[in-house]
Amino acid sequence: MEIRKNIVLERVGKKSILIDTFFLKEAVNQPVVVFCHGYKGFKDWGAWNLMGEAIAKEGFCFVKFNFSHNGGTIENPIDFPDLEAFGNNNYTKELDDLNDVLDWVQDYFKENESIDTNNINLVGHSRGGGISIIKASEDIRINKLITLASISDFGRRTATVGDLEKWKETGVKYVVNGRTKQQMPHYYQFYKNFKENEARLNIKTAEERLNIPHLIIHGDKDTSISIDEARELHEWNPKSKLEIIPNADHVFNVKHPWNEPVLSNELEKVIEKALDFLNE
Repeated sequence: MEIRKNIVLERVGKKSILIDTFFLKEAVNQPVVVFCHGYKGFKDWGAWNLMGEAIAKEGFCFVKFNFSHNGGTIENPIDFPDLEAFGNNNYTKELDDLNDVLDWVQDYFKENESIDTNNINLVGHSRGGGISIIKASEDIRINKLITLASISDFGRRTATVGDLEKWKETGVKYVVNGRTKQQMPHYYQFYKNFKENEARLNIKTAEERLNIPHLIIHGDKDTSISIDEARELHEWNPKSKLEIIPNADHVFNVKHPWNEPVLSNELEKVIEKALDFLNE
């Protein structure tokens, strides 16, 4: 297997993006699977590398990346040394990042007979699921969509959190990162950006507009995002497929760091369902 880690996508006037790729050198026309991490997430979290290898072994080119303003840096992509970037992140920046990664995939692999750049599929976890739904509804390059423990609404997380007047007045509010114990800032621009792009960022509208296959996967023990959000997505798009993973939490029973050489049983089931869906 060919594994390329920390490829730097440099962009004019924008922050660079770090990308990993996994694919079989000896196979031909492997479809592409692009993975989007979630809030306070990163491409090397937990068992995402093992997941990438497992999907690549089955004949797919697996691509994962760090959103440019997730708080990581090129030098340190796992912790969050760039809190200024984190505070200036927003949903449209993430959509822009994903678009540039898709452009990069098509360009980077265009001469590679092992990779079919006309067959691109999206996988998004948590907030990355919401971003993936919107992108898939807008971009004809996406063939299939898989969301893992996805949110169904940006608004209830953005417009109703805390004291809006205080946030506007101070310009910043903080969330604690349970892993690093950092106070992570959200600048008021996050709310302004959401309000300015509210129609585009409506996940319900995007889900209803989808005309490609969508697999919705959620754990029944998820305490971070209610399983009701998965059911909402499925209700808005009855053609979608809903798979509930028994006894699975928000991250399918893995953690960071994940030092085991194998996946959790629950994440194995996720990958099995995803591969069945991709191969249909």
